[in-house]
Amino acid sequence: MDKPKMTYFKEEDILHLVISDDRETDSIEISPNITAELNEAGELIGIEIINASGFLRDSVLETTQARLLKLKAA
Repeated sequence: MDKPKMTYFKEEDILHLVISDDRETDSIEISPNITAELNEAGELIGIEIINASGFLRDSVLETTQARLLKLKAA
């Protein structure tokens, strides 16, 4: 695979990022709504985010607020 592929399933609010064409043989829940997909060698090949819109909104807000606070403190 040349480039990672990202697919958003609007009705389910799931964001799926594929970084390798390898076959998924295992997965690990790394937080309540985020699953890491692994190949046979245990390497990361994809990430699935459930309730993606809320996750992305919260992540962007947290990052933006942290940067604004650093700028104000400088």
